[in-house]
Amino acid sequence: MGEVPETHNGWTFLTNHARVLAAIAEDQNTRIRDIAARCRLTERAVQKIISDLEQDGYLTHTRQGRSNEYRIQPGTILRHPADAGLSVSGLLAVLAQHDAVPRGQQQAAVHEQGPGAADR
Repeated sequence: MGEVPETHNGWTFLTNHARVLAAIAEDQNTRIRDIAARCRLTERAVQKIISDLEQDGYLTHTRQGRSNEYRIQPGTILRHPADAGLSVSGLLAVLAQHDAVPRGQQQAAVHEQGPGAADR
């Protein structure tokens, strides 16, 4: 059995549902164990999130032998009323752009811009 991930206190910008969806978008044949490790969640939490996403039409899966192949429904609209009209594909595109920039460059860019740069 895998290790229990370290806990996080406080709020975050991304929900665990968004993190799991992004992990699946990166590899549609990924294992629950690998998603859990990447997202720092338990396997049980990932299973519940996948179930939520499937139940609400954001995700489907097909059994391929002993593993699953996931399929994201890209045109599905995000749930929160403030996000009306925004689709899953738009969210994933933003996350993919963020992941395409190496972490060192992301941190350097924030440092060069200085505090409060994002508010300008």
